[in-house]
Amino acid sequence: MTEAAELPPAPEAAQAVFGERFPEAVRYAELLADAGVQRGLIGPREVPRLWERHLLNCAVLSEAVPEGVSVCDVGSGAGLPGIPLALVRPDLRITLLEPLLRRTNFLQEVVELLGLDHVTVVRGRAEEVLGTLPPVHVVTARAVAPLDRLAGWGVPLLRPYGEMLALKGDTAEEELKGARAALSKLGVVETSITHVGEGVVDPLATVVRVVCGESPGGVRFATKRAKAAQAGRAARAPRRRR
Repeated sequence: MTEAAELPPAPEAAQAVFGERFPEAVRYAELLADAGVQRGLIGPREVPRLWERHLLNCAVLSEAVPEGVSVCDVGSGAGLPGIPLALVRPDLRITLLEPLLRRTNFLQEVVELLGLDHVTVVRGRAEEVLGTLPPVHVVTARAVAPLDRLAGWGVPLLRPYGEMLALKGDTAEEELKGARAALSKLGVVETSITHVGEGVVDPLATVVRVVCGESPGGVRFATKRAKAAQAGRAARAPRRRR
């Protein structure tokens, strides 16, 4: 059995980034280092770099998210980037979308323990909740899938003219170049790469920004979304007595 790695103290930057919610950020880091490792949500080798590589790297994504919008964190896993984003941005309405039960159980425990009233945990895959989950302004994701596949899951969840913000690494430009055809079919009208976290993380966090037009996901997904919404309304409608 591998000996558990020790969680290092929070860096000074963490107090500045998380502000009043710094104690909750510390508690979340402790949960990741303990239950997160035990349940296989993160690897034990990640514990020594939880703050810089994970919590802070995700928290600085807030620089790219508009004020007061709805957000869906696709493939939220252990809550990255959704939980750090929720801690620094109480103005957001965040849905943590994750298909695996053991992960959604962990996420629900974290949300309740940290008092994140503006966060909802939903178990499911993006393609399964299409039409039942209200469309959002912003989709976020980190280490979920290559950009073309990720966009196929995330873009259809957006409202018209919404945007997907994907935290990526050194392959960001290459992935974006290779995904342009797929993005165009999904109704994407604008793409860019930006860096956030100046003075907080080194290297800076790389964000691929994908903006859709009036038909997120393209025509095929618009039809699928409409059918799913119609089926949902039919299921909720009261049955007539014969």
